[in-house]
Amino acid sequence: MAGHPDGEAPSRALLRRQRELASLYATAKSLTALGELDEVLQSIVHHAHELIGTDFTYLSLVGADGKLSAKASEGTISASFLTASIPADVGLGGKVLASRSPHWVSDYAASTLIDHDPSFDRLVVTEALVALLGVPLVIRGEVVGALFAADRAERSFEPGEIALLSAFADHAAVALDNARLYEESRTALQELRVAYSKIEEYVAVMERAQATHEALTGVVLEGGTPDDVAQLLADQLGGSVTLLDSGGATVVRRVSMSSPCRTEPRLDLVDAVRNAHRSGRCTTSLDAAGVAHSVASIQAGDSCLGALAWSREAVTDHGDLRTLERATHIVGLLILKERAVAEAGERLSGELLTELMVGSPGISPTQRARTRARNIDADRLNLVLVADSPALSSTGLSRHLHDIARDHAGLAGEHLGRATMILPSDDDERTVEEVHRRLRRTLGGDVLVVGERAVNHDWARAFSLASRCGVVLRAIGHTDLGATTGRYALYAMIFDTDRGRELDRFVADSIGPLLDHDQRRGTDLVDTLGAYYAHHANVAATARALHVHVNTLLKRLDRASGVLGVDCRQDDDLELRLGLRLHQLRAITAAPS
Repeated sequence: MAGHPDGEAPSRALLRRQRELASLYATAKSLTALGELDEVLQSIVHHAHELIGTDFTYLSLVGADGKLSAKASEGTISASFLTASIPADVGLGGKVLASRSPHWVSDYAASTLIDHDPSFDRLVVTEALVALLGVPLVIRGEVVGALFAADRAERSFEPGEIALLSAFADHAAVALDNARLYEESRTALQELRVAYSKIEEYVAVMERAQATHEALTGVVLEGGTPDDVAQLLADQLGGSVTLLDSGGATVVRRVSMSSPCRTEPRLDLVDAVRNAHRSGRCTTSLDAAGVAHSVASIQAGDSCLGALAWSREAVTDHGDLRTLERATHIVGLLILKERAVAEAGERLSGELLTELMVGSPGISPTQRARTRARNIDADRLNLVLVADSPALSSTGLSRHLHDIARDHAGLAGEHLGRATMILPSDDDERTVEEVHRRLRRTLGGDVLVVGERAVNHDWARAFSLASRCGVVLRAIGHTDLGATTGRYALYAMIFDTDRGRELDRFVADSIGPLLDHDQRRGTDLVDTLGAYYAHHANVAATARALHVHVNTLLKRLDRASGVLGVDCRQDDDLELRLGLRLHQLRAITAAPS
């Protein structure tokens, strides 16, 4: 009987050992089923806590900074314990990592066998940690951390406990390695998916760029215009595409039919055009409404022909910006082509105009055939117009006349140093006024246009008279007017138009004393005398027109006669009448813009 208990103790130890091994096996099996790293770490300390039976357990890993940091715990009191991070060569953990073997202390705070870390010692006090056992976590020969079991009372750790925790740590290391591999694989898979998605996007952009390039090539081959390119880009890229001139003004704007901007873009892109031209690359900016504008300069050598602006609300791929930049080359070629065609047309138009002027009166069969080839009926070209602008040379003004001539089936060019145009016209006054309005709107400033009807194809005579009348108009102070020669032809023939100041002297000599008298006395004798002659010296008709009594009119006429030293009521003074008429023409208000 005495020996029975001694025989029973080994049996209980064996049973406990079997339960521990079974629990260890079950724990290891459950660990291998986990995937997430944080989940594995927490599961390790949870199972270790249950298996060893200490007050609390925790796991620390060596980080990239070389410190041993707590990652998971079970049974701890303070949440701040998981902030523990100490150098990897101090504390009990330092001994475990350095030796790659288990170590324990019965009283951590009092132990002199370890190097203490002040920050961790404060946590030791908070957690009331006393006895501590640590075993290494080794993955493929590398110590990556340590697993700790702690009690809040002083004690020793038995070899069986140390072996059990070490065996558990070995299984945990495998699970931890698997979790890391799983996480790395998942990260790599995610990166692969992102990379594949980017490749798909890139391929889509490249395919769209290729399709756009082919379409742009088709526009060129089919004789398209910059307007066609703008519409094609808008349809391909979405939003809207605007063609701007070299000053940043809008030439044409085209909107995508399928994906237009929901917010109307605010196009004030003068600075953006300047920056794009200076940098030679596409520049992007956001307006106050959040619409993005990408501007690419259209250049030919050192010359800026304008710019393309792409406006949209969506995020842009760089491939689309490259498409916009490539499109500027196409638009540049089309602009140069249009200019070349226009210049050739202008040159031919100017040559034809000069031939008709030099060969007039009359028109030869060859000239008639050449004008007919340009869809112009030379027999209907019956109005010659001469234009002059103080702000533009005759060559520059001629270019604007070419645009008008094309619209009216006429000819334009520079003849004898003057911007000249020949048009078909049914109403000369209206045609001249229309040309003046259009030129003034285009130039944004004063312009003088004089028209004269050509009879029997005598364009040279009409040009000469229109030119002379233009000189007369400028001499009497007009710089912004559209008129026919009717009112001014007489004076153009009387006076030497090469000496315009003669008109001023003539007016001063003929009615100068009367003008001075009106200015000093505040009278209106000049207009009274002008009305008198306009009504053919009829006193009653003049009085009615001026709304005065006949006696008042007679007194004014007598006073005018006294000032001038002639009898205005008896003498038919042609010089006086011409002076009054020139003064009236000078006072005519310029035609409204």
